[in-house]
Amino acid sequence: MTLGAPFELDGHDPGGDGEAIGIVLVHGFTGTPFEVRYLGEHLARAGFRVRAPLLPGHGASLEELDRTTWQDWVDAVEQVTISMQGGCARVAVVGQSLGGLLALHLGSRRRELVAVGTLAAPLWLPPLAARVAASTQRGLLRRVRRLPKLGGSDVRDRRARAENPCYDAIPTRALGQLLAFMQIVDGELPQVAAPVLVLHGARDHTAPAACAGRIAERARAARVRILPRSYHLIAADVERDVVAAEVEHFVRRCVRGGVVHRGA
Repeated sequence: MTLGAPFELDGHDPGGDGEAIGIVLVHGFTGTPFEVRYLGEHLARAGFRVRAPLLPGHGASLEELDRTTWQDWVDAVEQVTISMQGGCARVAVVGQSLGGLLALHLGSRRRELVAVGTLAAPLWLPPLAARVAASTQRGLLRRVRRLPKLGGSDVRDRRARAENPCYDAIPTRALGQLLAFMQIVDGELPQVAAPVLVLHGARDHTAPAACAGRIAERARAARVRILPRSYHLIAADVERDVVAAEVEHFVRRCVRGGVVHRGA
């Protein structure tokens, strides 16, 4: 198996009542399931069934990613979620970055989800990155087809940075889809029905930590934690053990009815 391949891991009965609980893990923009592999293995050992799909356009080529839309990403995650619901009593969706946006979007549409987890989801970009991104969608920079990732992947852990099989550039048409999707999800946050977990790195260079506060407020999050040492890819970064424990405990409590949506 390559580092960036989609994966399925089967644990069993975390609640002790014989019912399987599923968790769909979703990676970020230009990334792969590598970003959530450590988290997935932890959750499987804890007894959960785990599925981590590869989003359309990812793990292939920049040209293929540039041909996809945000609806393609939504459809892929929804299909995996529906499939998992066929064999699990309850299902949660947890995502890193774009994956967090997809989890929130799904949570606004599917009220049967037991929990939604967002790991460093962006509602906006840092000022300089936002200006560059906006410029590629109009005016002179509209002809720019891709932007290089000058700093590499935004993860503090050196091994994770070296091994991460993400794209080394950002295709600008697909970036426009991400920008549009951020705005869509921001408007949907009050409609998320499931309890929401919000985790974010304090040293995130990609998605400002203030995004976590807005998500928490508008989605009435049940649990929020800012990780003081982590960069953007928190599920694979230096506090990945904390992230894994937070997700496990949150979903387990939701399954047992120990977490109530603040809007209820």
